[in-house]
Amino acid sequence: MEASFLTGANAAFIAELYQRYLDDPSSVDPSWIGMFKELMDDPAALAREVSGPVWGRSGTKVIGAADADAPAGGNKKKPGGGGGVSEAEVRARALDSIRALMIIRTYRVRGHLMATLDPLGINEPTPHPELDYRTYGFTEADLDREIFIDDAFGLEKATLRQILTLLRKTYCDTIGVEFMHIQYPDQKAWIQERIEAPRVPGDGPALGRRAVYERLCEAEGFEKFLQVKYTGTKRFGLEGGEATIPAIEQILHRGSQLGIEEVVIGMAHRGRLNVLTNIMRKPFRAMFSEFQGNSSNPDEVQGSGDVKYHLGTSVDREFGGKMVHLSLQANPSHLETVDPIVLGKVRARQTQLGDTARTRVLGLLLHGDAAFSGQGVVAECFVMSQLKGYRTGGTIHVVVNNQIGFTTAPQYSRSGTYCTEIAKMVQAPILHVNGDDPDAVVHAARIAVEYRQTFGSDVVLDIVCYRRHGHNESDEPAFTQPNMYRRIGAHETTCKRYAGRLVADGVLKSDEADGIYNAFQQHLEQEFQAAASYKPNKADWLESRWKGLTRLSDEEESQEYDTQVPLDVLKDVGRALYTPPKDFDVNRKILRQLKAKEDMFKTGKDIDWATGEALAFGTLLLEGHPVRLSGQDCGRGTFSQRHSVLVDQTSEKTYVSLNHIRTGQAQYEVLDSPLSEYGVLGYEYGYSMAEPNGLTLWEAQFGDFANGAQIIFDQYIASSESKWLRLSGLTVLLPHGFEGQGPEHSSARPERYLQLCAEDNMQVCNLTTPANYYHALRRQLRRNFRKPLIIMTPKSLLRHKLAVSALSEFGPGSAFRRVIGEKPGDLKKNVKVRRVVLCSGKVYYDLLQARMDQDIGDVAIIRVEQLYPWPKAAIVRELSRYPGAEIVWCQEEPANGGYWTFVKMRLDVLLEEMGHKTGKVHYVGRTASASPATGSYKKHNAEQALLVEQALSWAFKDLPQPFRRAPTPGKPA
Repeated sequence: MEASFLTGANAAFIAELYQRYLDDPSSVDPSWIGMFKELMDDPAALAREVSGPVWGRSGTKVIGAADADAPAGGNKKKPGGGGGVSEAEVRARALDSIRALMIIRTYRVRGHLMATLDPLGINEPTPHPELDYRTYGFTEADLDREIFIDDAFGLEKATLRQILTLLRKTYCDTIGVEFMHIQYPDQKAWIQERIEAPRVPGDGPALGRRAVYERLCEAEGFEKFLQVKYTGTKRFGLEGGEATIPAIEQILHRGSQLGIEEVVIGMAHRGRLNVLTNIMRKPFRAMFSEFQGNSSNPDEVQGSGDVKYHLGTSVDREFGGKMVHLSLQANPSHLETVDPIVLGKVRARQTQLGDTARTRVLGLLLHGDAAFSGQGVVAECFVMSQLKGYRTGGTIHVVVNNQIGFTTAPQYSRSGTYCTEIAKMVQAPILHVNGDDPDAVVHAARIAVEYRQTFGSDVVLDIVCYRRHGHNESDEPAFTQPNMYRRIGAHETTCKRYAGRLVADGVLKSDEADGIYNAFQQHLEQEFQAAASYKPNKADWLESRWKGLTRLSDEEESQEYDTQVPLDVLKDVGRALYTPPKDFDVNRKILRQLKAKEDMFKTGKDIDWATGEALAFGTLLLEGHPVRLSGQDCGRGTFSQRHSVLVDQTSEKTYVSLNHIRTGQAQYEVLDSPLSEYGVLGYEYGYSMAEPNGLTLWEAQFGDFANGAQIIFDQYIASSESKWLRLSGLTVLLPHGFEGQGPEHSSARPERYLQLCAEDNMQVCNLTTPANYYHALRRQLRRNFRKPLIIMTPKSLLRHKLAVSALSEFGPGSAFRRVIGEKPGDLKKNVKVRRVVLCSGKVYYDLLQARMDQDIGDVAIIRVEQLYPWPKAAIVRELSRYPGAEIVWCQEEPANGGYWTFVKMRLDVLLEEMGHKTGKVHYVGRTASASPATGSYKKHNAEQALLVEQALSWAFKDLPQPFRRAPTPGKPA
């Protein structure tokens, strides 16, 4: 008989080897892997191994080195050996160790499934067979037998009963932790060590637990006070999830000890009023004043305002002698939209502070359970979390898990076991915790912030709680969840339950606990009385880095801005653009482009679109303004026009020319983003909110794709100044133009942005020259206010021989032109203009080319470069040159898209005020269409030729109506 490898000399070694295998299979010799994997696949096989040899994956019997030469028959008792142990006993003990270690590991993986997480006891955990010791060959008779467990939990040996008790207390109590999906051994080991470390007796020092109770009194007391004073008023209270407040306090307090100086917070409406008052220290009297409607004076609100549970604020708070700046981002009811905005703000602040370790500024996001699993932007944010251009050093995600979404139960709102499954895509540890155990909640919050500061990665704290009222305080939740709300009605509040625990543990006396709660209620009553005379402070929206900037107070068109640059500076930028490093292997096609750029600067002619853009970026960098451009394929440009980043054709090293103009310049950051519009646009919007002195741009791959981020445009870019007094100078580049590329690669839907325009909230442009593009970008930072800028950027014009500018148009004496009319020499002398065609964007060059080809001398073309703010004075000035001419608006977009519905009423008013002879503007363009563009290139060409012909030569009586079918080319309508 061959000797077994399971001898006394090897038992401890094998147990240790097996533990190493569990942590990292590649760390053990391949000869062991087969056996260990078989044992994992079939735990019951361990019991069978007692009576037979263990076989490796290769089919070869595995023999330990210490027993390779043992005689047949196995180890014998040695004379005088003090009663040695038989081979069977040693074998059994070794198998016990392996089985016990397998149980320990399984609890680490699956213990959370048996944790007591639901305060209401509705979702009781179902016994899991892999957590049953019998599955591993143990019986009840084995419970009190001592087993070697290789220092697990700090123990070398323990009985099976002790092991199971320890495992259940650690992994199946009121904290359930998911961390074994993490692939990085150091992170996994860190979590394991923190979870398995003995908790402080009594769940924390008395002083700390008293502080937790005080926070709970504030959280619950505030909500109850509002319920009494403003019964039925919507406030989206935190009742049931009050432990969130001490959890946030712990994150902030422990975070300050670990180097956090700023925290940017984003959250939905549930619990926002509680966070505003108890975390952000918004005066209670200010909150009560808003409930009473005392702050409805427009002079106080300074905008249209928003409902209370959407508002944000900022504050400096002290924790243990260290100041932490907190900012709560305002957000709409569109759940999770605030996530990428917070991340962008965090990244901007880290850049400003030089926080390359990303440990000084933290993003803290509070989510609802249904939204966290249901909203796709959450996944988009996780995708960005570890990317070079977007990482922020990890976000702490706190899920206020009410176990319901409005009226939808979890089994109908998600497919996974937990609402937090999405976080596993970035291997984030997930700490599930019972919200009725505040000690456990605070302990988990502490672990979360320590993990984030240690590893710079996302972490999730899932506080499983409930919602005491309905979706809002006027709702009746028993309509749809009668059983749940019967339980909630009979369930003691978290604060009261915790008070009972503290009294039982001797931390507080009963009357002391009542006194803390009652004292806070008295304070609220005093604040309530003071609310009647409360006057809000001046809005803080132009503080910090926004100091020196103002609101736009006069007509935008009356403002002129100095965007010109000396020619020598322009040439310096140009030199950097066309001069790559000497030892850099540039692609041959790009070398030709660089040579063409060199010729542009030497001749001062034919500056194309990409070069004009680079001049705007480069000159701003030299003036100390950082530039950040983000979007899909931005480095090269979707149309191979930009080439901001050169790639060495041999080594694939990269070189960014604009970062090598002069020493001491600001930096240009160009990023190829993930395939996301919603998340990335939100991120860049957030970045622009924190960085008013830099040019922040987002570019869509095609302008059509921006509709995947429409929420950001509607709820933030267009309205944040009006609703929340928050400014942004974000620039959005949307490739647009009808070149026959089909319905999804033609229209950036300019009509949507124009429909959002009001109160000078943003700018919408469709520019036709590189120089005007250059000036539009530069004026974003060369004026004393900030507005979002939406530009319909070109595609075919990127290389159009006519869409070029002279270098002088970028230099001294040049400026942005809202409207471009005919210049001397464009029209024939002594020919009366019979028609004026107004247009915007690429169609101008189609009209211009046809006018030249057909030698038409009596039609003037006026380009409206800026659609909003509407350049009324400039248009009047141009039209006044042609008092008797017919007026046409020409566009290549369908009549129900583009600019027609926006410009018509404005042109009608304008012509009436001018007393223009015709008094009417006629439409030329594609007729109304459900699809933005045809998918047929041939049909596109016919449509384009027709509208150009109509604009230049057709009589008004022959023009088709905008909302009727187009006539056949060559035939009148």
